[in-house]
Amino acid sequence: MKVEREKIVLVLHGSPKRSANAWEPFRVYLSKILDVPEDDVVLAYLQFGEPDVESALRQCLKDGAKRVILHPLFLSAGVHVTKDLPEIVEKVKADFPWAEVLITKPLGQHEKLAEIVKERIDEVRTYSPQSIEEESFRIIEREFDFSRFLPLEKEVVKRVVHATADPEYIETMVFHPKAIELALENLRNKKKILVDVEMTKAGISKRLYPREKVVCYLDRVGEVRIGTRTEQAVELALKNENDLGLVVVGNSPTALVRAIEVLREQKRDDVVVVGLPVGFVKALSAKLMLLREDIPYITNLSRKGGSPAACAVVNALLSHIHSLAFS
Repeated sequence: MKVEREKIVLVLHGSPKRSANAWEPFRVYLSKILDVPEDDVVLAYLQFGEPDVESALRQCLKDGAKRVILHPLFLSAGVHVTKDLPEIVEKVKADFPWAEVLITKPLGQHEKLAEIVKERIDEVRTYSPQSIEEESFRIIEREFDFSRFLPLEKEVVKRVVHATADPEYIETMVFHPKAIELALENLRNKKKILVDVEMTKAGISKRLYPREKVVCYLDRVGEVRIGTRTEQAVELALKNENDLGLVVVGNSPTALVRAIEVLREQKRDDVVVVGLPVGFVKALSAKLMLLREDIPYITNLSRKGGSPAACAVVNALLSHIHSLAFS
């Protein structure tokens, strides 16, 4: 039988961090489950919060409650539950000898608590960055046809589609026959990666490749009267860097054109060009120019492109190397 004028005090430890003490929604929710007025469920704190337990208990009794139930929101019956709370109750009852004050068990090793722990574990598994990425790749694999690509080409295209959320790359990406093998060899040997802009540099995985091995020469180019800064930066780098393995262009069509011209002049075929600049002017024509050269390339025959797509190519290759190293 329900006792008249009963109140519930939820006892929390309390925290210096104010947001950690914000249990008001839980208090309201519990009152609904207990089917009691909201005011009959009260929050109280042992430390760092207001009201403290003694003040809350006294206020409940002053408001006319004949019974007060204290529920410690603690996992186990430690010192707070077995010593501190009983002492507070004893002190208050000295002034309210007629009052009935009860203390419940803490949460303890209850099977429903285990279910909550399982739920929290499942949440972090589901929403971890790795889980989200894995599920994204499963969706991409399930919804799109990659049958025209060789296995490693497929992995590269999948990552580009993932990075851009654009399946059109499945239709437009093309690979020089030697590109994948040479790119992997150069990356394993830690050869430098030349990029056209800092955004492209930022997108290449720091975890998978040494930062000092990714170079951008834009800050070495002063005022430009003819052409663009990116094309002059790429030319300067190609003429000064002797240990390049990849040239990655994800922004500037003019940088790709100049890279092709310099590599042709140098008669180099030991560098892979990842050419995915974006734009309505020269982007597609620069990629078509790349196809006509005997330079190992990875590109897409479209105006689309950009640093995310270009970086995705490199990161796919680096991920493949990393997976082999730890398999």
